[in-house]
Amino acid sequence: MSSALKIYALFIGSALLMFGGGLQGLLLSVRGAEEGFSLTALGLIGTGWSVGFVAGSITVPMLVKRVGHIRAYSIMAAIGTVTILLNLLWVQDIGWIVLRAFSGFCFAGAAMIVESWLNEVADNRSRGTIFSVYTTNNMAASTVGQLAMAVTGTFGHIPFVVGAIAFICALLPSALTSTPQPRPISSARLDVVLLYKTSPLAVIAAFACGMANGTFGTLAPVYGFEQKLDASTIAYLFAVTAVVGAVAQTPFGRLSDKIDRRLVIVGLSGFSAVIGLLTVLLNPSSGVLMFILFGLYGFGAYPLYAIAVAHATDFAKEGEFGPVAGGMLLILGIGLAIGPIIASWVMNAIAPVGLFIVTATFHGALAVTAFLRMRIRPVRDAAGRVRFRAMSAEKGVSPGTVTLDPRVDEKPTPRPAPAAPPAQAGQTEILVPDPIEPTIVVESHPKGDAPGEISPSDKPKPE
Repeated sequence: MSSALKIYALFIGSALLMFGGGLQGLLLSVRGAEEGFSLTALGLIGTGWSVGFVAGSITVPMLVKRVGHIRAYSIMAAIGTVTILLNLLWVQDIGWIVLRAFSGFCFAGAAMIVESWLNEVADNRSRGTIFSVYTTNNMAASTVGQLAMAVTGTFGHIPFVVGAIAFICALLPSALTSTPQPRPISSARLDVVLLYKTSPLAVIAAFACGMANGTFGTLAPVYGFEQKLDASTIAYLFAVTAVVGAVAQTPFGRLSDKIDRRLVIVGLSGFSAVIGLLTVLLNPSSGVLMFILFGLYGFGAYPLYAIAVAHATDFAKEGEFGPVAGGMLLILGIGLAIGPIIASWVMNAIAPVGLFIVTATFHGALAVTAFLRMRIRPVRDAAGRVRFRAMSAEKGVSPGTVTLDPRVDEKPTPRPAPAAPPAQAGQTEILVPDPIEPTIVVESHPKGDAPGEISPSDKPKPE
């Protein structure tokens, strides 16, 4: 019972983190547009978060090693809270870019420490359940945080204070339990070279998902603001997108377990590209049409990253899930950082709806790449795959999430050896140890049939 309470306490702490992060991410984009920040500055705010998050994922394990989990977690929560409140005192574009980077750094650190605690209490039997509940918990909390903007609005200090309260209260659940100090954080190795050797498609997919989702998450609220939507409508709009995207993960993930995952990637990315182009053509101003298009975007785009991770895992060798997933995470982070910058330039040059040109471009490129890879590399047998696991492709996926993933310990079922063709009369079988290679059959002659051949039994024995 006490162990269950400790896990629930960590879930609550993580939910409060994601609530504050979901509210702050949506709030800064809309409030920044209201303050008259340029599109480039708004894009750099999103970039600042991603840069800070990646930096925190790399450096926080060293901080934890020096001062311990509890002190490090307290530092992250305190600095993160102060950072949110400083947005009220330093209302300038450069200030918000810098503060957003600090916020991403602290958020990454706090999330990794929570995940380290969860990893400590999880075993091979419970890891799958804990990971699923943790992922669902975070997605739901982030969505509720976005919905909170419909209540708080964007004006004044209240939304910032609510986010700060959520962030600092994330300290309380773990502080009020007797959870023992976990072992040092084992962050996943970020091995891009290994990832490319394992699956070139996975590199393209992670980058494309980062570019598209970074663009959408940061600048789509600005697009809604430019289309004269109020804060509550924008909040509901993103909540619908997140919910539809989360619901779509499971059926498409299970489908990818049965058929070629690349076929699912082609379908979803192609669908997302079409939705992006349709949004550009229609440029909706009404809330109803925008709700439909945004929901369809989440339906197609949000499951892509998790399926791409599963595809890379199918071809990873035993014990390589951590480095491969870590490489995916790094490439995703690069895309999340670059996407908002490129999209802001396109929006400045064309129109606010130009952000969907960026998403459609990268989703279309992913669809073409996946289709071409299907013609180059054979599909992995379904029996030899590791099961799909739902995961977020937005802000909040850390190396700690990778180490908590049950696929770290799962092993794909070995492929059965192909049956060798029966040897014909007058032939001898030479068996090759590698079961993937075909059986080689060579012809042999009966003893003494070859001209001038002396049978071994007829050779003179040495005296």
